[in-house]
Amino acid sequence: MTLHIGIDLGTSGIKAVLIEDLIRVIAVAAEPVAVSRPKVGYSEQQGDLWVSTVLTCLDRLAAMAPQQMAAVRGIGLSGQMLAALILDRQLRPLRPAMLWNDQRALVECAELLAKVPDIGRRTNGTPDPGITAPKLMWLRKHEPELMDRARMLMLTKDYVRLALTGEVATEPSDAGGTQLFDVARGRWAPDLCAAAGWDPAHLPPVVDSWAEAGRLKPDLCARWGMKGPVSVAAGAGDNMGSTLGAGGARPGDAVLTIGTSGVACIVDAAFHPGPERAILTSAHVAPDVFLSMGVVMSATASLDWVGQLCGRQVPDLDAEATAFIAAEGPATAPVFLPSLTGIRTPLNRPGMTGRISGLHPGVTPAMLAYATMEGVAFQFADCIAAQQEVGARPDHFTVVGGGTRSPLWLMLLATALDRSISLIDGADLAGPRGAARLAATAAGAPLSVLHEPVAATCVIPPDPSLSGAMALRREAMQALVAG
Repeated sequence: MTLHIGIDLGTSGIKAVLIEDLIRVIAVAAEPVAVSRPKVGYSEQQGDLWVSTVLTCLDRLAAMAPQQMAAVRGIGLSGQMLAALILDRQLRPLRPAMLWNDQRALVECAELLAKVPDIGRRTNGTPDPGITAPKLMWLRKHEPELMDRARMLMLTKDYVRLALTGEVATEPSDAGGTQLFDVARGRWAPDLCAAAGWDPAHLPPVVDSWAEAGRLKPDLCARWGMKGPVSVAAGAGDNMGSTLGAGGARPGDAVLTIGTSGVACIVDAAFHPGPERAILTSAHVAPDVFLSMGVVMSATASLDWVGQLCGRQVPDLDAEATAFIAAEGPATAPVFLPSLTGIRTPLNRPGMTGRISGLHPGVTPAMLAYATMEGVAFQFADCIAAQQEVGARPDHFTVVGGGTRSPLWLMLLATALDRSISLIDGADLAGPRGAARLAATAAGAPLSVLHEPVAATCVIPPDPSLSGAMALRREAMQALVAG
């Protein structure tokens, strides 16, 4: 019996999972974390809030399963990417971290692209205000005295690992989101650092995602009753951790996340950047592969919005939409482009708003819900098509995220893709499971554990009775994009 802990640091909450033999979940502890929005477009969190919340989660695991906690041999972390947490000489935060959804660095994106026109083909994608480098440029302009004191850039999970081990490090999957890192070469790039105005000496060393990047401090081992030593893995960015936890480690594995936003992750044997199609491409957390990522900006968030508009709970909307499509088919439903927060892949149009056609007096909340789920499915299909254009080759699809609770949504997704998709048990724990796999390798398990498949609980095929009608409706949605 081997025991490991996987920790997933989300934007709105942190989850820690104690796992036996990388399969059986022993205990789960989850805590919310607050996001500060001091001005429109700002999104920040305190770095020490990440640490205190992780400690609280691990305290709870120790209380729930003290005997198993004593035998833990490894801890892995996956976490929200793209944050900019600036530390001083004593490795203490100088200010709150600017998060992935902070939008203040728009001007700096254009400046960075002008300085390095090929940056999208060397890093994870085109400059975006959510990415780290433009944030550093914004801080240099607006908080210069603070930046004069800066001595280290830390990403979310790396700051937590620093608190757990006392060691400074990062790994390629997270580093690839900073735009200071040459993804194909796997190293920090001095010219990219110069363009962003950041000293390369103030960056952490880069180790393999599956490597030990420190050991749990003795006082923390004692706090949680661990016999030790406990290896702490370098870890993963959130999408990479979830992809690994869903069994995505070999070229051709594709993991689709239907969450607040949607992400189409394809494991690729080569680095196939696609900045012209707003595709993000980073190192993956298994050896010798990359991860191509297409982004649907508003997935379950769009259905939440329809629920608020109609005064319905999402499960009720799902049931009503399922009954509607079974009884009538989609012909009378409106066509909805659910780009409520813009379009990233494949058009990179952040200012795009949602559009709808085919409204008539008979439109019901059920029809709107159906149109929303269908529209998100079409956007996933657009992502996959763009990723295939630049060289990614998906051949097996697994789906995770909150949207997997809807059988209708899964069927629409399979039909839009014209591919069967697999559902796995514990899809909501894919991130911590991926982190736990990295913990196991850091503690000495063979790298082969990273490639172990995750069994499907069911496979959802396309619905041939809907494919013709949906093809016509997809054309109508693309007309909304063009219009």
